Amino acid sequence: MKQTESSHQPTLKLFRYELENGWEVLAGRTDTDNDRLSLKTAHPDDWWFHVRGMAGSHVLLRRQKGMDPDRQTLKQAAAIAAYHSKARSGGTVAVSCTKARYVSKPRGAKPGTVQIRKEITLKVKPALPGELKNEP
Repeated sequence: MKQTESSHQPTLKLFRYELENGWEVLAGRTDTDNDRLSLKTAHPDDWWFHVRGMAGSHVLLRRQKGMDPDRQTLKQAAAIAAYHSKARSGGTVAVSCTKARYVSKPRGAKPGTVQIRKEITLKVKPALPGELKNEP
């Protein structure tokens, strides 16, 4: 029996969330999961999130064909990124957001380390979908 390359990789472990408006959000559990999520799983038009300046999960808002997320949807995904970070118990935190196509890995960087371009910053309170409240 011939083994494929993918059979040597451990299963990708993710947190999965569905927002009320039908958007799917994925968050990595480990540095290796973050790498695979951001660099292999992500579609170029998915939105990528990470809390600024501290450790945390890489988070993807999966694209919906022919639709762009509104600002409230982006903020909900950013709140999930803040929740899955060292900033979970903090107040309002800054979360970097960009399209997955602008996320890359520097040569020789350790797992979980990426560089991003064309980011926007969203300020949110850490929360999961059941805890999210509409913010302006």
